[in-house]
Amino acid sequence: MIYYGGYPTEAGLIVRQARDQGLKAQFIGADPLISEEYWKIAGPAAEGTLMTYLADPRNAPAAWAVVDKFKAEGYDPKGNTLYTYATIQAFAQAAEKAKSVNVNDLSKALHSMTAHTVVGLLTWDKKGDVADSKYVFYVWKNGTYIEM
Repeated sequence: MIYYGGYPTEAGLIVRQARDQGLKAQFIGADPLISEEYWKIAGPAAEGTLMTYLADPRNAPAAWAVVDKFKAEGYDPKGNTLYTYATIQAFAQAAEKAKSVNVNDLSKALHSMTAHTVVGLLTWDKKGDVADSKYVFYVWKNGTYIEM
């Protein structure tokens, strides 16, 4: 097994060259490999590559209305789109609660609230990480990555 924690360009080259040399080890990476760039560089050598990332937020009931609006405008909000949208929503709610955009005030507000976002309800632990994050595996199959 090869675990790679870098960018899609280099990962694509590594996995393609590894396969060309006959190495059949399982290739695993993180969310940067969930990109068309990775497949374009690695080609069929990327088949079966596993990646860890959050569950596809387009499937969250809280996101359906926003997803429909994006798609009506010809844009599929895959990848980080909805997570970025949720971040802005949480920031706005924290700023409203804190009546401030000072980072310390925002941090205190976030730690004491539940944000209602497009990806669902968000809370944070003592370290500031999202509580109850839902990481899953994705796999590349036939030029498309799918959630396992």
